[in-house]
Parts: sequence; structure tokens; C-alpha cells
Amino acid sequence: MIEITELPLDHAAITDSVRSNLAGAVCSFLGTVREMTGERRTAMLEYEAYPEMALKKMAELEAEARRRWPILEAALVHRVGTLSLGEISIVIAVSCPHRHQAIDACRWLIDTFKDVVPVWKKEVWADGTEEWVHPGMNPPGSGGDGLEPPL
Repeated sequence: MIEITELPLDHAAITDSVRSNLAGAVCSFLGTVREMTGERRTAMLEYEAYPEMALKKMAELEAEARRRWPILEAALVHRVGTLSLGEISIVIAVSCPHRHQAIDACRWLIDTFKDVVPVWKKEVWADGTEEWVHPGMNPPGSGGDGLEPPL
């Protein structure tokens, strides 16, 4: 399952979707909106994506992960729009025959996702200021990589 959605993420249902009788392990990662980033208080996050490219990159990541590990089922789901504190922004879940495989695949998927998938995060701080943040990619409007979010 590869999806970008504006709807709240049901992590239990997404994780359950990757379960298999052949799997001895299911590993999932939830990205959530935290209140504090260093000394700054977050009011909310806003996510934007270039859906066509993001979905393509997500499919490439899943394919590469399947080449590296014996993944039985996988799910990569990211939410876009405005998210409040505590809400889930991303769920990655994988099932594999053994726990070390599932853990390694899940970690690689989230780490690589953050570096290469065109999803942008805008931190809206409690003091009213805003800042685009994305590890591994330039923020929208910077002109650095040509990947601009939709207007």
C-alpha cells in the first residue's frame, strides 16, 4: 500500500494490512507531530507534496526495500495538510519472516523516505513564525532542486 492522503491515519489498520501468516515480525514506524523542537514550541505542522512524484518515489523505495529484505507486505502512507500536536503524519509498516529484517527494512524506509520523497513540512511555531523544514531536500521556493510543491 502506497498512499498520500489528507485523511487522519489509522496506524492500527495500516499495520494490520501488512500482517501475514508467513511473517514472524511486523515492524511499524509512526511519525507524529511533537510539541517541542529544541527550544521552540510547535503550534502545528503543514505538509505539502508533489503527489505524482511522491507516489513514484515511494514505489521505488518499496521496490528497493523488497530487493534488500524478504518483505512479505509493506505500507507507506503519508498525510498532507494541517496536522495538530500528536497527530500521525506518516506510517511505514513492513512484515518479514524475522524481526531483524523487519526492523532494518522499516528503519531504512523511513530514513530514505525523509531524504528523497518530495513531501515538505512547514513548522508553524507557537510565536506565529513559520519555517519550511525537510532533511535532505531544499524547502519549497528555494529553487535549489526544482521540486516545488503545488500552489
